[in-house]
Amino acid sequence: MPIDDYSAAAQKIAAFLKNLTTLGGLRLKYRITAGEGAADPAGLEAREIYVELAGPDAYLLTQRGGELLRAFEHVAAKIIRLEPDEHDKVSFDANNFKALRARELKLAAETAADKVRRTGRPYSFAPMSSRERRMLHLAFRSYDDVETASSGEGLRRYVVCYPKGHAQAKEQARR
Repeated sequence: MPIDDYSAAAQKIAAFLKNLTTLGGLRLKYRITAGEGAADPAGLEAREIYVELAGPDAYLLTQRGGELLRAFEHVAAKIIRLEPDEHDKVSFDANNFKALRARELKLAAETAADKVRRTGRPYSFAPMSSRERRMLHLAFRSYDDVETASSGEGLRRYVVCYPKGHAQAKEQARR
């Protein structure tokens, strides 16, 4: 179900954050941007609602690889009743954590593409969340001489970069 009413969705997320900060005692401030203004300038996220968090407790959200930040995103997506494949329409960031991570992923894609070109062999990334895997796949869109596929299961799922037309890439695409 797409986000039809950005204002109503933003209000629901604001109420959720108000409860978290008030009842949870978290010292956080937030700014919610919805619609066109929420678009990711790097083009790696399909966000339609962007929540920026700051304050003395913002560092808590970015510990353990941003686990709590992702949990907030998940709960917010459920609150506004997004389907699982639409969860990336809501994005939370604290202390530029995700923006920096997006830059890291873009640089990692560039480095991996160069390595695959030089060696002619596939390059496997470490396991990562589905959202980061998607961002990595999108970062590779600009390279026409390599292709990517996800491999593995569950929490061990990872991205592999292949030379274009590589036999393993074709096999992964059929799965």
